[in-house]
Amino acid sequence: MNNPNIVFPPEWAPQQSVLLTWPHKATDWVLMLEEVEQLYLQLAKEILKRESLIIACADASKIEQIESALSGFNDHSLQVFHIESDDTWARDHGPISVYENGSAKLLDFNFNAWGGKFGFNKDNLINSRLVKAKAFEDLQYEAIDMVIEGGALESNGQGVLLTTSECLLNPTRNPQLSKADIEQKLNNHLGIEHVLWLDNGYLAGDDTDSHIDTLARFCADDMICYVKCDDQHDEHYDALKKMEDQLHSFRQPNGHPYRLAALPMTDAIFDEGDRLPATYANFLIVNGAVLAPIYGVKQDQEALDTLQRCFPDREIVPINCLPLIKQHGSLHCITMQIPQSCQPKKITFAAE
Repeated sequence: MNNPNIVFPPEWAPQQSVLLTWPHKATDWVLMLEEVEQLYLQLAKEILKRESLIIACADASKIEQIESALSGFNDHSLQVFHIESDDTWARDHGPISVYENGSAKLLDFNFNAWGGKFGFNKDNLINSRLVKAKAFEDLQYEAIDMVIEGGALESNGQGVLLTTSECLLNPTRNPQLSKADIEQKLNNHLGIEHVLWLDNGYLAGDDTDSHIDTLARFCADDMICYVKCDDQHDEHYDALKKMEDQLHSFRQPNGHPYRLAALPMTDAIFDEGDRLPATYANFLIVNGAVLAPIYGVKQDQEALDTLQRCFPDREIVPINCLPLIKQHGSLHCITMQIPQSCQPKKITFAAE
C-alpha cells in the first residue's frame, strides 16, 4: 500500500501562497457583505505580511478596489483573478497540494457542496480556471475523479491522515467506494499510509458532515489539538467526550500515543435562534504564524494561550470570525494554502 513518491505536506510546511475566494452579492453573504469583506481584507493583510496571496473574485468591479485596499500590505505578491464562484469556501473547493518526487503538485478533486446541499458548478471549476490563468505559476496539476473537501483532511506530513468517518465515508460523497477503496485512493493520490478515523464529534450548525478541521488538528507530527467540552449540559458534551476518548486511543506508527492539547468549547452563540458552529480548531497556519479565530467570548484568551503552547515558535494572530460563523464556517474554511514548489529537505515540526 505504501506510496513513497508522494507526500501530503502538513500545514506548517513552508508555503508559497494562500488562496481566497472573495465574497460577492450573489452569495448568502449579500445581507452582510460589507462586514464580511472587512474581515477578508484583515485576513488578506495578515497573509501578505508572510507570503503571497491569490484571490478569485467573481465581481470584476471589485478587483481594483481590492488591489487598492491591499496595496500598502503587499510585502509578497498579490494576484486577483476574475473567476466566477457560487460561494467562498476555498478550503473545500480549492486544490489539495502534494509533493510528488519532490515537486509540488495540485490535485483538483471534485467538489459537490458537501453532498449537494448547495449550488457548486462554478466552484468546481475554480481550480482549473486558476490554472489556465497561470495563478499557480508552473506547478503540476491533475484532476481527480473523486469527491473530497480539504476541510475533511488533516495531514501530519509523515503519511498519517486524521479525518472523520461521518464525512469521508458519507454516501453523499463517493457512494460507490468502500472504506478500503477510499483508503487505497488516499494512498494513491496523497501518499497516506495510515488513516485515523474519528467516529464521534460534531458541531451544531455545521453543514459539512463534521469536517475534521472543525474538531481536531495536527500541531506537529505527534501532536493533536482538539475541541473539548466541559459542560455536561451542552448538547455537544457526549459526542466530544467520545471523540476525546478515541483520540487518547490512537497510536502513532511507532506505537506511542499522540500528545494531545485541549481547546475550549465556546459559549453557545446564536443567530436568529440557531446555534452557530464556533470552533477554535479552525485556525490557519501560515509562514511564521497561526491565524486564530476568536468570537468575542470569554474562552477566546484560553484558546489563544493553548495555541501558543502548541506553536511556541509562531506568532498567534487573533481574527474575530463572528461574521464567518453566521454562514456556518470559520477562518480555515475560507482559505487554502499552497506549499512552496520544491519539497524542503526537512520540515521543522511546530511543537518540537
